[in-house]
Amino acid sequence: MENLGPTELKLMQGLAQEVTALRPELLNGDATVGELAWVWAKDFDALGRFWRHRLWFERGRLIGWGWAHLPYRVARGDGTPLEVKTANLIWQVHPDRAALLPEILDWYDDVAGGVDRLLTVQSADRQAQAIVAAHGYAFDAEAGSDNGPWVQFNIRELTDVPDPVLPEGFRFLTAGDVPPAAAVKAHRDAWHASRFTEAAFERVRRTWPYRPDLHVLVAAPDGTLAATAIIWLDEATKTAEFEPVGTHRDFRRQGLGTALQLHGMHLARAAGASRMLVACIGAPAHPAARNMYYSVGFRAISRDLPQIKVAR
Repeated sequence: MENLGPTELKLMQGLAQEVTALRPELLNGDATVGELAWVWAKDFDALGRFWRHRLWFERGRLIGWGWAHLPYRVARGDGTPLEVKTANLIWQVHPDRAALLPEILDWYDDVAGGVDRLLTVQSADRQAQAIVAAHGYAFDAEAGSDNGPWVQFNIRELTDVPDPVLPEGFRFLTAGDVPPAAAVKAHRDAWHASRFTEAAFERVRRTWPYRPDLHVLVAAPDGTLAATAIIWLDEATKTAEFEPVGTHRDFRRQGLGTALQLHGMHLARAAGASRMLVACIGAPAHPAARNMYYSVGFRAISRDLPQIKVAR
């Protein structure tokens, strides 16, 4: 099977643009314009051989796709092994083509083989919830619990954005101001054991719609890059996304994430965006990220409902 390449990715992002314009609450996890770019580019070299994909067209127009991540074992950034024994499906259909989902699920059954299968549906997508249930999926009570890793999706109109305030001596930068290796280190300092490499960052930089002037950072007085965020701007829908956002573990609880968010929203608005999207862990037991986004004006529009189908 051919790799999921940039041509297919751009088609998938095109469908994300349509869903964003029509029903943003139906955007699935990792299926937005920015999340597709980020997940594909950062993981292509390490995980691409474990991916399977299929696109569905109607009269030459993409109406749905499935992207299956098969079980794998790789090394984390710190050298420890990471083993995933389940399959996971990222998927999207056009809001007017919900009836395609059963065919995507049949394809997923075929490529996943005899392992447990995971996927998510959105809380706002009642049709998808009924379809996956009829296909043998059940709500994953552990993943979807108050202590689970499920994600909520948030939106904010870019009006009345407060000015950011940094602690004394800190300053804003962009990826254009620092060497690529420094931007990579900023990410790895924020996300412990990340596999992110300079080669992966090079692919990120080549992937639409990455812009170095919208890859924002905070530098500490000693020069350490203390916080980082990439903003993905889709000019067609005037929608921008934060993905990822992180703060160096030695600089947390100083308001850097809040300041970076506000600064990024000002930059996104100046670049033509009228609204902002961001996903975050939504479980009540892990409120830090969610509360930060609420504090800068985001509101939730949907959440993941993790689903599992146990292999027989």
